[in-house]
Amino acid sequence: MLITNANLITWEEPNRILNKHALYMEDGKIVNFGPMDDLINAYPDVERIDAADQYVLPGNICAHTHFYGAFARGLVTPGQSPKDFTDILQKLWWPLDKSLTLEAISLSTQVMLVDAIKNGTTTLIDHHASPNAIDGSLDVIAEVVEQGGLRVGLCYEVSDRDGPVKSKAGIEENIRFIKAHSRASPAPNNSRIAASFGLHASLTLSDETLDACREAVPDDVGFHIHVAEHEVDQYDSLAKTGLRVVDRLYRHKILGPHTIAAHAVHVDAREIDLLAESGTWVTHQPRSNMNNGVGVAQVESMLRAGVRVGLGTDGFSHTMWAEWKCAYLLHKAWHRDPRRMPGLDVIRMGVYQNAALANSLFPLTPMGVIQPGMAADLIFVDYHPFTPFTPENLPWHILFGFQEGMITTTLVDGKILMRNRKLLTLDEDAICARAQECAARVWEQYRRNFYA
Repeated sequence: MLITNANLITWEEPNRILNKHALYMEDGKIVNFGPMDDLINAYPDVERIDAADQYVLPGNICAHTHFYGAFARGLVTPGQSPKDFTDILQKLWWPLDKSLTLEAISLSTQVMLVDAIKNGTTTLIDHHASPNAIDGSLDVIAEVVEQGGLRVGLCYEVSDRDGPVKSKAGIEENIRFIKAHSRASPAPNNSRIAASFGLHASLTLSDETLDACREAVPDDVGFHIHVAEHEVDQYDSLAKTGLRVVDRLYRHKILGPHTIAAHAVHVDAREIDLLAESGTWVTHQPRSNMNNGVGVAQVESMLRAGVRVGLGTDGFSHTMWAEWKCAYLLHKAWHRDPRRMPGLDVIRMGVYQNAALANSLFPLTPMGVIQPGMAADLIFVDYHPFTPFTPENLPWHILFGFQEGMITTTLVDGKILMRNRKLLTLDEDAICARAQECAARVWEQYRRNFYA
């Protein structure tokens, strides 16, 4: 396929904006791009799609999300509102995740993928939990991913909070799925699905479980774990082990260049050093942190220390530009200093670090930049700048001008998933109708779990 009449934003380093260009794709990869007339002459007989003078750029990447959280939308917790993070877990998330069936897992994934496609997020790293539907849960998600056409990293959240039987089942679900989708395989079952090993958080994991998880998989398999999202995680770790959370995970060999530490809001200077020294990824979710009232991660300090920081949504809508804007504004308000979290740092996390993290999960399918050999994961943006538009000021055009509603077309592996705002791989109306029926059953079970 040849995309014509495009203005390319390449996200190279340094970035380029190339007007009136064309891009040729073959077998899901970018093969060539250049001035439009040159490529039309070079590929005269291939299928064409007219970008109609829109901006064409690599799709957005979400570094941490929870598909299963879809049915929390509109859910009201009984009684008084949760007063802190522990209350939120006990009153909302833990009764909800216990309410999920395999059907609910499938539908929550479907509605989240519809959201991602419409909002131009082409790669997502999910962290799943369903204590009463563990076995095969990752396969259910993977089946929806295959249908929807996106690129997704998956894991199951191991926790001791529901007892040793379910902890062991979570370990086995991770192991089974990792074996089926090993990054080391020359021909993985699905090049759009990657596997890592999920852990909830230090506060719900014993030393014995951490050791069992580390021993269960090779050293080159990474973990995906919540780290010090709230002070309670630190209090628990210090009480149990005398160590802060990151020190504890370091001792158990959980950290490393394939591991994702989500949030890291309440870490100290030495913990930041350990995250940097181990090459561990940190993901920043500002909307979620604000919603949960847990504070603001020291993202700028982490970047300065060499920590690899990306941006996720934590289950919020997959509007990555909205997440970027929130990060840009939150740190200014928190520090009362408009110089904090400059736009270039937001781009560093949201574009370059997120792409590097995704490439570590999908080494056979590099993505995140318009170059030959890269995955043809692309979005079209119908943006009409009324001020000069250059690679140098692009970050501020995105932060103050781009809106997800301007995304008209989404492609992954060169396959069109949405064209002119019409979804082609998923039936949004049918999915929403089935999800409404399923959500009512999930909410009823949630209420029973809440009062149990």
